[in-house]
Amino acid sequence: SGGWLQSSPVIPGLGFCLGTRAQMFNLDPAHPNHLEGGKRPRTTLSPSFALREGAPRLAFGTPGGDQQDQWTLEFFLAHAVFGHDLQAAIDAPMFHTSHFPSSFAPHEANPGRLHSEPMAPGVLETLRRRGHDVVESQAWSLGRTCAVGVDPETGIIAAAANPRGGQAYAVGR
Repeated sequence: SGGWLQSSPVIPGLGFCLGTRAQMFNLDPAHPNHLEGGKRPRTTLSPSFALREGAPRLAFGTPGGDQQDQWTLEFFLAHAVFGHDLQAAIDAPMFHTSHFPSSFAPHEANPGRLHSEPMAPGVLETLRRRGHDVVESQAWSLGRTCAVGVDPETGIIAAAANPRGGQAYAVGR
């Protein structure tokens, strides 16, 4: 991740801003993730690795700040629980919440807010009736998950890349 200088807070009395992952510290001294010497910031980096019966089965991850854990969980469930192949699991409509305070300055929270790509008819309306503040995102706009898996019986390696954002591709030979 690069430092977002235009949005990073300036350290009081020092005149420079937090960069890269240091901006994930909170400058409020009462906050558990406050800036302090020798302390490491809470981070959103979450590369994932899955084993089956002790053998490597799947590596996957995505950029995306606070949404990373949400998008990778959606991918993993679609693949491991619902049986989608890697590409179909990545291509499924994505969603995420912005309910909790953001890891990034100014650490905003939007309780009850759900951002979603288009879903099956009626899904988003049902969520609204249940009290969610649904923000409809464009199709193919959320998530950047990529994955590589190995079949433990055949040793065949499969890879899948997210077409969203045009940031990745999977190539085999």
